[in-house]
Amino acid sequence: MIRRDQKAGSQNSTLEGYACVCSSRNQKKAGCQTGQLMQGKIVKGIAGFYYIHVVGSGVYECKAKGAFRREKIRPLVGDNVEIEVLNEGEKTGNMIQVFPRSNELIRPAVANIDQVLLVFAVLQPNPHYNLLDRFLVMMEDKLLPVILCFNKTDLAADAQIEELQAIYGGCGYPMIFTSAREEENIDRVRAVLKGKTTAIAGPSGVGKSSIINILHPEANMETGEISRKIERGKHTTRHSELFLIDEDSYIMDTPGFSSLYVNTFEKEDLKHYFPEFMDHEGKCRFHGCDHIHEPGCSVKAAVDEGQIHRVRYRDYVEMYEELKNKRRH
Repeated sequence: MIRRDQKAGSQNSTLEGYACVCSSRNQKKAGCQTGQLMQGKIVKGIAGFYYIHVVGSGVYECKAKGAFRREKIRPLVGDNVEIEVLNEGEKTGNMIQVFPRSNELIRPAVANIDQVLLVFAVLQPNPHYNLLDRFLVMMEDKLLPVILCFNKTDLAADAQIEELQAIYGGCGYPMIFTSAREEENIDRVRAVLKGKTTAIAGPSGVGKSSIINILHPEANMETGEISRKIERGKHTTRHSELFLIDEDSYIMDTPGFSSLYVNTFEKEDLKHYFPEFMDHEGKCRFHGCDHIHEPGCSVKAAVDEGQIHRVRYRDYVEMYEELKNKRRH
């Protein structure tokens, strides 16, 4: 689930580069000093500590000021923040301000996501189309751009890849076919992640971890270092964490998901979350057509003519009925 907060108009200019606020060129070269104010991004939060990446200076271990608790402000991974350095040598500080968020995910808890890389396998496991389409609807509802990544092409026949292209090629989502095993098209993945904070999502077993390990081989090592630093050892609970893959690009692995229930909006809104339906807006016989049982429906005609794939329309109908029935319970 995601909650979008009002964007702050000056956020980009205020936070550009999350740069260290130093008073001279020499200070920038030497690193900021104790008491210096810096701006950065929370990359991990655990056991009351927040790990904040500052471009050009590294990661600082910080505690939140008591005012956050009093004002019921809960810092999240992905938050853009201001910190005060307590010890530059040990990279410790206090977090003193959280800047306004552009969006917020509730599960997993993270803020300021620019886009989602949705990873499914071409096979092993076979793609679960209904699950995929539910996720796309959820992201459309929250105005988050999605890139579709279909992994394990090294195991697939041409016909299986062509089927995915036929189903999703007309939906407007960028599509990348990858093989993590052979590192095929990983350069294309890097290109779409450049300069963005990206959540990587998808069900278990599709090769998400393999792709993340290629993009950021140090991910597991850095997690271990943070755990040792706060002397808690290994953690069984999954925590949100951002990984820096270059100076201004972050990725976040999200827990695998097995089911998504679309119930945060009304059935009449669902048609707006299928981009391929938009070309048929206003072309149906009846105004406000929901593209289910109405005669003279342009969307249903497009399905019959092969312009809209039957798999997508089938999933639309299933979700529509689900939304219609929720009012009865």
